[in-house]
Amino acid sequence: MKNNAWIFYSIAAALFWGVWGVVAKLISEDVNPYANHVLFTIGMLFTLPLVLKKLRRERPNRKGIYWGLISGILAIAGNVAVFQAFSSGGLAAIVIPLTNLYPLVTIVIAILVFKEKLNGLNALGILLAIPAVVMLSGQTLLFDDPAAFVKSIGLNTWLLFSLVALFFWGVFSAAQKVTTNYISAEWAYAAFIVSSIFLALVFMGTGMVDLQFSTRTLLLGSLAGMLNGLGVLCSFAAYKADGKASKVTTIAGALQPVFTIVLAIAFLSESISWVEFIGISLAIVAALALSYEKQPNTENS
Repeated sequence: MKNNAWIFYSIAAALFWGVWGVVAKLISEDVNPYANHVLFTIGMLFTLPLVLKKLRRERPNRKGIYWGLISGILAIAGNVAVFQAFSSGGLAAIVIPLTNLYPLVTIVIAILVFKEKLNGLNALGILLAIPAVVMLSGQTLLFDDPAAFVKSIGLNTWLLFSLVALFFWGVFSAAQKVTTNYISAEWAYAAFIVSSIFLALVFMGTGMVDLQFSTRTLLLGSLAGMLNGLGVLCSFAAYKADGKASKVTTIAGALQPVFTIVLAIAFLSESISWVEFIGISLAIVAALALSYEKQPNTENS
């Protein structure tokens, strides 16, 4: 069971992020990303009691804390880059599918830098996960009108911001793995929260945040932040449980929209398209393939 703990943590991360996706939809038009980050930070503070006991018992490695702070800054930088992509005229039909491919960056880092090795089924899982992520992005222009999709892509500002977001999110996932090489998942999460608080204060201090929002927005935004934070904590736990970066980020990235879509159907009365149905099927098969580990041969030992 211990060897498979990373799988359950990865799925838990996808579940928390999936529920976050439903809640975040409810306030998506009420606040800008900078205010949303402040609410996200407030929500994460409510999760601190879950890790305080471990923090009191353990003295962290300084290098691990540095990496935890870096991982938080990378994640938030990716969020800001997406906002800038939309502000620069990027279409959701292009920006969302493109940035959701960030696991590709993590996979490249995992293989070239971390020297992670994948078996045949794992490689098949990655090949299935990538189209699944695109199909589950909620934007179907690529499938409805491929010619228009290709025509809309060109070297412009919004595309550059989208690629920056893809890069930062991919490196963020890899940085999480590095962080847990030095400190516990709990301390890694605490460092992540510190970086989030710092940037929230920067956003407020520079006038980027309009704090005039309703009580409903405050409560839902904080709840979304708490769910997102729990997803981050579970992903740190998956890495600490010896989960490979190439697997953890791909499983969580592929299954997150599956949970969001299922919950949106159940609670928001949304319907599912044939593209999303195929995407869900591919994501589940991909997760199963990525979770496969060859058992060591102990017959001759």
